[in-house]
Amino acid sequence: MPRRYLVALLAVLAVGGLLPAPAAGQSGGGADAGRTAWGDPDLQGLWSYATITPLQRPAEAQGRRFFTPEEVAARTLQATSDRPDRPGVDPGSYNALWWDRGEMLQDRRTSQIVDPPDGRLPLNAAGQRRVDAKREHRRMHPADSWLDRPLWDRCITYHGVPPVGTNYNNTYHILQTPELVAIHVENIHDVRIIPLTGRPHLDEQIRQWNGDSRGYWDGDTLVVETRGYSAKSEMRFPTTPNTRAVERFTRRGDVIDYEFTIEDPEIYTRPFTVNRPFQAAPDYVIFEYACHEGNYALPNIMAGERAAEAAAAQGSK
Repeated sequence: MPRRYLVALLAVLAVGGLLPAPAAGQSGGGADAGRTAWGDPDLQGLWSYATITPLQRPAEAQGRRFFTPEEVAARTLQATSDRPDRPGVDPGSYNALWWDRGEMLQDRRTSQIVDPPDGRLPLNAAGQRRVDAKREHRRMHPADSWLDRPLWDRCITYHGVPPVGTNYNNTYHILQTPELVAIHVENIHDVRIIPLTGRPHLDEQIRQWNGDSRGYWDGDTLVVETRGYSAKSEMRFPTTPNTRAVERFTRRGDVIDYEFTIEDPEIYTRPFTVNRPFQAAPDYVIFEYACHEGNYALPNIMAGERAAEAAAAQGSK
């Protein structure tokens, strides 16, 4: 959503008396953390979904639902230190001060995936071929054009819907009216508009990067169904245009119990479910995420690849 539309939405909420105070959404406790003026459970406020618990159970924890306290300590040190040999981290990247990875989940689970019980994405043969083909294409064609780069390099979207946290900017700002829930996503400033009025999903010919969401209340739980993903969508797990996601948000004091289930028989043998808490972040401040403005990363990636190709061609003569 363009920034001017977000500003307009916030203005409407403020005029209507529905915009929460800075600490609203973090008050109260127990199973019932308060209600909006119109009686819905109050999910409003700033919430962090950062965690260093892996989405899938790692190979070294196969067959185990929980890490040992020693493993948790080691993984926390690895994620928060500036060691240049940290696996998967570019030594020339940011130092630890700038990361916002979060912590291990308090129950020491070995994966955010709680179903299937093995904590792994239940890819079928077609799904695995799809993943392998994409990985091989990116290896062989890292930057033939900007279209070969991930959506986050291109400042289109980052964590996806449903969200899977990464190294930084893992924050949701939730606002509510009786007719909709609006979620301002910190990274690349997406805004999710979720109607609650029974409005039908968009026509199947209209596909969106983060799908088309519709919500309703099931008791004190906000249930959001998302479908209508684009064939070009990129989540933090494999998807197709047939992917269907169902999220469940249940406020419990300063925590939102958050869970989502993904269904897509084209690439998965069965649905899988992710569960993790959103922690209240009342003192956090979301600044504008100016991704395109002053961003030289994409042209530099293209220029670097052209230089590498020229050097390779020169060396083969």
